[in-house]
Amino acid sequence: MSRAAKKRRLDKTRQDSLYFDSYSDVTVHEEMIADHVRTNTYRRAILKNSESIHGKVVLDVGAGTGVLSMFCVQAGARKVYAVEACSIAEQAVKIVKHNNMEDKIEVIRGTIETVELPEMVEVIVSEWMGYALLHESMLNSVLYARDKWLKKTGGIILPNKAELFITPICEPVVEDRLHFWYNVKDQYGVDMSCMSDFARKCIKNSDISVSPVTAEDVLSHPARFAELDLHTVTVEQLQSVKGHFKCESFGSASVNAFCVYFTVSFPCPDKPQPLVLSTSPFNPETHWKQAVLYLDEPVDVVQDTPVIGEVNVYPSEESDRHVCIHLEYTIGNQKTHSKTFSIPDWTSETLS
Repeated sequence: MSRAAKKRRLDKTRQDSLYFDSYSDVTVHEEMIADHVRTNTYRRAILKNSESIHGKVVLDVGAGTGVLSMFCVQAGARKVYAVEACSIAEQAVKIVKHNNMEDKIEVIRGTIETVELPEMVEVIVSEWMGYALLHESMLNSVLYARDKWLKKTGGIILPNKAELFITPICEPVVEDRLHFWYNVKDQYGVDMSCMSDFARKCIKNSDISVSPVTAEDVLSHPARFAELDLHTVTVEQLQSVKGHFKCESFGSASVNAFCVYFTVSFPCPDKPQPLVLSTSPFNPETHWKQAVLYLDEPVDVVQDTPVIGEVNVYPSEESDRHVCIHLEYTIGNQKTHSKTFSIPDWTSETLS
C-alpha cells in the first residue's frame, strides 16, 4: 500500500459507513454492556434524574442495543425515541419487545441528522464518548440533536459536562519491550541488541495507544486542560479542544509518556455534587482505558520537577471521525518538545 493511498481523505459518506459498520457486530456491544462502571453509572444517573424524566419525552442518540432507553422507561419516561444508524437497531427492537416496552420505546433506524421525530423532546441521553473522549466524533450528533429536537426551556442532557485531563507517566511495559532485545543473547546466544533502535521507532511512534495505566505509573497530580458544557458547546469549538497544563512530579522517576483521560458528569438533583463517570487511572478500569502518548525519549525528573505544556485535540485531516492530539511540553529545564499523535486508522486496509 502506498503512503499516498493511506493518507487519502475519505468522503463523509464513506467515513460514516465504516463507522456504523463497526457497531454491527455483537462484540463491541458486549464490551460496552459488560463495562460495569459505564453501564451502571448511566443507570444510576438516569434513575437519579427520574423527576426530570418522569412523564417526559426522551431522545436516545446512538441507542445501540437500547439499554439506556430502557433505563429511561424504568425512570418513568412517557416516550423514548431510540435513534440508531447501524443494523444493531434490529436487535434493539427485539430487546425492547422482549422487555414489554414497545409501547414506550420507538426504535428509529437512521442517523440523527436524517431522521424526523414526531415531536420535540425534553431529555437527551447518549453514551457518545470515544477514546480520548472525542474519537468517533459522535458528540457532533448529540449537539445536532440538541439544537434541533431539545426543547429550549427546561430540557436536560445526560451527561451534561465533560472534562479532559493529562498527566506524565512512567509506563514500564514499553521499557521492558525495549530492553527485551538486550536479553536475547543471554537466552539464545545471539546478540540482537542492534534491534533496539528499530524497536524504539516502532513502539514509540505517533500512535495514540489505548491501554490501561495504573495509579503506580502516574508521576503527578493530573491537570485538567479542557471542559465542555453540553448545553452550550458548539460543533465549531470541537474542531480544536485545547488548553494549557502544569504538573509537578511526585519524586524521582523517568517520564516516558503522557496519559490523557476524561470524565463526564450527570446532574444529581438530590445532591450538590454531580455523578461522575471517570476513566482516570485512579478509578476502576473502563473499556475506554486511557490514551497513552509515548515520548521519543524518556526524561528523568525529581521531586517537584515542573512539567508544563499545551494539548490540542482535533479531528484528523484524513477522517473527521478520527482524533489527533498535538502535544507541546517542557519538562524541567529541558527544551520544549512537540509531537502529534493519532488513533491508528480503521480504514487503512480499505485504501489499497
